[in-house]
This record gives sequence, structure tokens and C-alpha cells, in this order.
Amino acid sequence: MAPLRFLAHRFNKTALLRQASILVCLIFSLLPVACTLLPPVAANPTPTPTPTCPDPEKTLPELRAAWVATVTNIDWPSKPGLPVDTQKQEFINMLNQLQKMHMNAVVVQIKPVADAFYPSRYWPWSQYLTGKEGQNPGYDPLAFMLKEAHSRHIEFHAWFNPYRVSMHDRLDQLAPNNPARQHPDWIVSYGGKLYFDPGIPAVRTFIIDSIREVVDNYDIDAVHFDDYFYPSRVGNQDFPDEATYQTYGAAHFSNKGDWRRNNVNLLIEDLWRTVKESKPSVRIGISPFGVWRNKAVAPTGSDTQAGLTNYDDLYADTRIWIRRGWLDYIAPQLYWNIGFAPAAYDKLVPWWVNEVAGTHVHLYIGQAVYKIGSAPGPWTNPDEMPNQLRFNRQFKAVRGSIFFSMKDLLANRLGFTDRLINEVYKCPVRPDA
Repeated sequence: MAPLRFLAHRFNKTALLRQASILVCLIFSLLPVACTLLPPVAANPTPTPTPTCPDPEKTLPELRAAWVATVTNIDWPSKPGLPVDTQKQEFINMLNQLQKMHMNAVVVQIKPVADAFYPSRYWPWSQYLTGKEGQNPGYDPLAFMLKEAHSRHIEFHAWFNPYRVSMHDRLDQLAPNNPARQHPDWIVSYGGKLYFDPGIPAVRTFIIDSIREVVDNYDIDAVHFDDYFYPSRVGNQDFPDEATYQTYGAAHFSNKGDWRRNNVNLLIEDLWRTVKESKPSVRIGISPFGVWRNKAVAPTGSDTQAGLTNYDDLYADTRIWIRRGWLDYIAPQLYWNIGFAPAAYDKLVPWWVNEVAGTHVHLYIGQAVYKIGSAPGPWTNPDEMPNQLRFNRQFKAVRGSIFFSMKDLLANRLGFTDRLINEVYKCPVRPDA
């Protein structure tokens, strides 16, 4: 038997102890006592890896979300009329990719026009599910999506378009149970599309009641609007609501613009009151166009020269909504590059930070991932979007980002999604709340 001193030169300390235990057991084998050997040791033991990410529960929360647009099948389903199992698998695949990106929320358009991705007393089934408006898809997509998202600890923000009726201007092409067919006096045709007239009080009540239907019946995490309020101007043609103005507004507002803004304000205020009465835990968020007003028009506006603004063109007074506390979060769509002269990203982020200062409203930024790789210009720079996200993190008030849209994240243009996974969003975090 080799002496222990020789073994010590050939084996590590643990191996030496095992050899010693074998020797002791051989000696004691002649005696009526038990003997236990130490477990064998691998020739090249693998060190225990050191965790590289902190516990998400101990880090600052941050919203990391993607928009999933369903209108014209932008993101999901990939086309109308797919089998149910195919639709479901497409959505599951998207959620799995979001998990891989360490995202923690998804914003899904469940009412793209005057239709629904759920059984509703107010809207017909969406044509973007089956190819035919009003046709039952054979399952409840909203219930399915909620279950799959929440099982992955991903928040579900239910995205509604309040005023858009259709992407065409033919009432007779809508389902018989579409409210636009039942109330043609509520409808305005403008720019080749149909809209509900925001100035009619009954329209506002109907829209709010239809949203409450979802809040009451589904475990959504938030109600979400985007930037579609009054439609943007089409050429020199004004939105044709003069008769509505004369009926409901002229006696109280000498300026039609003020009346239109008040109509939208009433919708947002009623939305806040109704949702909070139903389920106080459900958040209300809006993602408006990125410019409230230009500084040249309003001294407290942003240092921009945008050709379109929320206040003056879309009649969406985001400042009022923030200051009156009708929102839980606002996510302006800052779809311009850093240094863009008419509307610079690096000027607009601090402007919006100042807008929410001193309020309970959380600020997220809408990110133009769809522009990555578009030529020519700054969006061909693979660092543009990562630099925007790093710029956001210089401001404590910026609590996260929402990316438009899911298909563009999956495209991984200029390797951005890889950088999101390996650099910017390397570690998971809790969603902001």
C-alpha cells in the first residue's frame, strides 16, 4: 500500500481523505464495526457558477413591453382564418420570445376597430380572427391570451381603439350587429374610413360601457389607448362634425377645437372613474403622439417643430389628463432619432419627464423598433436604439419602454434583439406598477 505522503502529492485534499478512509476501513475490516467511505471525486471538479443576475425582487422594477397589433393582422394572427390551434401556437411563440428577451408585459389590441377579440354584448367578433366580421372563431382569444401571459408572469394590457369603426368607408360591409349599422347617426366617414363621432354623448357612454364589460369579466392588468383620438387632418378637409358641434357644443364653446378637446377629456375622465369603480387595481395607460405642442405655439411646449401635435391636431390634451390624475401611466410615442431636428428624441424625453413631475402618473417611452435598419439615415446605426434605452435610464422618472411592434422585435434587425437579450435587458426585472 502506498504511503499517505505519496498520495498527497498525486491527489487533491478531498481525494487524499478518501484514500485515508479506504485505509482505515481496511484496518477495521477485521473488526465488527461499520465503516463509511467518502464519495468519489471527479478528476476535474466543475466549479459552482456564480450568478450574474440579481434577484428580480431586489431590483428596481421596469416596464418592458411590446405592442401586439391585430388591426390588418400586423402582428397577430399572422393572417385571418387560421385554425384555432395555429392561432394559439403563434401567440404562445410570441410569449416565449418575450420571455427570452426578459420582457414582462404585452400590450395586445383586443378591439382594433368596432369589433372584438372576445365575446361581447357590444361588438361583433373581429374579422381579423376569421376573415369575416361577426363569425365566432370557436374559442375566447382574450381568455386564452390572459391565461398564457399570466402563466409566464407577463402582464397583459388590453388595448382598445375607442373611435375607429373600420378601415374602409362602407357601412354595408359591416356585420349586422355592428353598432355602426344599428346607429348610423353616430358615424362619420372621413379619409376613406369610418369613425364614431366623439361629440355625441351617447357614443361616449357606449364606448365606456363596452370597456367596462372587459374590466368586469377578465383579469386584465391595464386598459390601454394609443394615439388615435380625432383622426389627423386629411389634406384640406376638416373632420365633418359641424352638425354635432351645433347640436352639442356651440352653446358652450365658441371654438370648435376647445369643444373637441373637451369631448376627448370627458372620455378619459369617464374611463378613469368607471374602471376604478369596477376594479381599482386595473391601471389606465395611454400612448399618445410624442409632441403635446410646439414651443413656438405654446411657451411651455417642447422645443420641436412637429407638423402634427396632440393638442392642436388630434385634440388630445395630455397635459390635462396628467395633471388631473386620470391616468396611471403615459407612454408617448417618441419615434424619432437622437438629434432629429424637428423632434429630437433627446429633447422630448426630458420634456415628458417634466410633464409627469410631482404627479402619480408613471412615464414609459414608446420606442420605434420598426424603424431600425430603415435607410438612409441614423436608423441604419445599430447603436441608435440601444443608445435611446441608455438615455432613458439617465432619468429616474422613465420607468420603462414599450416597443412597436412585436414583429419588428422578432425581425432582429441590425442585431438589436440580440443586444436586448445579451446587454440592455440581460437580467429579468419586475414590471413597474
